Amino acid sequence: MLPQTIRIVYIAFWSTVIVILVAVPLGIVLTRPAVRRISPFVLAVANSGQALPAYGLLVIFLGIMGQGRFTVIVALSLYALLPVLRNTMVGLDGVDRSVIEAGRGMGMTKMQALTRIELPLAVPIVIAGVRTALTLNIGMATLAFLIGGGGLGITIQTGLKLNQDPILIVGAWLVALVALSFDWLGAVAERVLKPRGL
Repeated sequence: MLPQTIRIVYIAFWSTVIVILVAVPLGIVLTRPAVRRISPFVLAVANSGQALPAYGLLVIFLGIMGQGRFTVIVALSLYALLPVLRNTMVGLDGVDRSVIEAGRGMGMTKMQALTRIELPLAVPIVIAGVRTALTLNIGMATLAFLIGGGGLGITIQTGLKLNQDPILIVGAWLVALVALSFDWLGAVAERVLKPRGL
């Protein structure tokens, strides 16, 4: 079962990395005044990933990209995009404007105000979105075996097919353990990245 556990960790990790690399910069851009008016449209597109059932989304990407881990990772990235995107926007919008203006008054550029004031203050909310995305991805990664992605879903399916409760329970417990481990790592990252005094 170790290879299957490693497979689900691999899929969940890389799909979440892609989500962060896409959603955080996109959330930053969508909170800028020049493009704020298109943010409802972008959020609607991101929401479409979660509007579909997880299995349905995997089947759609199976038809487009074929079987394999890469297909699963891309599908999971779309599925988990919304929490990180939305939390990035909420976190940045929640920063007190007077604090930003104070920074600008001290001579900071817009980019400096973003990197030194806005993003550090938004970190707790952004990390909460990342933790949600990780949980979603681990849960959905159990279905990866259906389109050739492997993972612990194979163990769970084997337990069901053979009517072997011990195999089923071990598979389910391993999925839960992976999810809890990732959530704990997210909590550690939040404590490390959170600005002092908050």
